[in-house]
Amino acid sequence: MSSTTRHCTVRFEREQYERILALAANQNCKPSEVIRTAVAAYLGTAAVVTNSNRRMARISEFMQLALDVIISEQYPEFRERIIANTDKRLEQYHGA
Repeated sequence: MSSTTRHCTVRFEREQYERILALAANQNCKPSEVIRTAVAAYLGTAAVVTNSNRRMARISEFMQLALDVIISEQYPEFRERIIANTDKRLEQYHGA
């Protein structure tokens, strides 16, 4: 008789493990059930998140290209100042 489940060893950071234990105690279940539920939820949404991220990246690239074309053609005198301010804000807000 073959089982449908498989054994897997996973190591967690202490804080993660304590949170899993607390959640299991709160839900009156075993820590393994909490972990299986979390994995199932992640696997169920991974494709949706990937598609959503791809869509957002495409929208972002389109907007950047469209704005660059508009600025280059209609307001070329502002282009370098916009790029300089963009770099300044990138460093200021994102440390890059």
